[in-house]
Amino acid sequence: MSLIERTRAGYVAAYGREPDGIAFAPGRVNLIGEHVDYNEGLVLPLPISIGTAAAWGRAAGQVIETVALDFGADRDRYILGAAPPHHPVDWRSYVRGMAEAMAARGANCGGLNLAIGGSNPRGAGLSSSASLCVAIGRAWAAAAGLAPDPRELALAAQSAEHNWAGVNCGIMDQMAIAAGKPGHALLLDCRDLTTRHVALPEDWAVVIIQSGVTRGLVDGHYNARRQDCERAAQALGVSSLRAASSDLIEAANLDLRIRNRARHVIREIARTEAAVAAIEARDLVGLGQLLRDGHASLRDLFEVSVPAVDRLVDLANAAIGAGGGARMTGGGFGGAIAAVLEAQAVPAFLANLTDTFSAPDGRQLTYLIERTGGAAAGARL
Repeated sequence: MSLIERTRAGYVAAYGREPDGIAFAPGRVNLIGEHVDYNEGLVLPLPISIGTAAAWGRAAGQVIETVALDFGADRDRYILGAAPPHHPVDWRSYVRGMAEAMAARGANCGGLNLAIGGSNPRGAGLSSSASLCVAIGRAWAAAAGLAPDPRELALAAQSAEHNWAGVNCGIMDQMAIAAGKPGHALLLDCRDLTTRHVALPEDWAVVIIQSGVTRGLVDGHYNARRQDCERAAQALGVSSLRAASSDLIEAANLDLRIRNRARHVIREIARTEAAVAAIEARDLVGLGQLLRDGHASLRDLFEVSVPAVDRLVDLANAAIGAGGGARMTGGGFGGAIAAVLEAQAVPAFLANLTDTFSAPDGRQLTYLIERTGGAAAGARL
């Protein structure tokens, strides 16, 4: 049963009638440009074929009722405009926050019944929270009879993360999901939110592999890294690290930790520009080296990787050889890695990893293959 079919059936079971519609939002994998979105930098994410579905139906009054199909049909029921953020933070926080953000932007649909289901694993670094928010936003807009602007939808989703979940995230995940195109990377300038779709060569593949370490962003690590970057920008006298330069960073009297955070951001923005050029030149060797350099920077300068992820990245890069590369993806502290390589080399690559890698949680290798056009082949996530 597909995700859409499962979500529709869950709605019928919960409310006793067919939904008025079903909205979908993908997850995303970031190819390169990590921890630079909140520094107004350049990022290169890719929407993926798994994500979140939200079945919706209009209801009386201003009551919003939601059933979470992946949490034992757990429910949330509240009156729009009258519910506080849910504590502790869980799926309700995002649903409530997105509903309020959409209503604040003029999407008025009255009461609503929702059923949500997902195929995007939580804590995998594939942006399950932003996928949930955008799916809710699309359902909300459809119920209100509106065609949402991707940029406004992304900003609403970001506000839900900030104000209702306590994650002071950038805008990359939300824009990748709201404005992305299957089979294309999205070059996003996080300073002005301009975008460009970058087609991936048809004979390449992106393989997303789970490390077996579940990650989370609300435990303080993510917000702490953002504060480090803000301290660096303040010390350098710039509005954001996007406006800094390597010479300015090296000449300043910065604490080593803060200097390293700034070094990563400046170099990662440059790597993102170089990655677009490599993709458009079909230079898989050059792109692979940029991915490897990016992981080393996240591990050593930004300090957001963990040993199990580092080991998986090393094994993946050894298995790929020169024809591509791999790096951690997402905010860090666990989750998935992303590898880019020739599509024809994928079976041997996965066989090699299956033989050499043991996940800390004991599970067998889990992966998702994304090709140009967004079609998934051999998905085991």
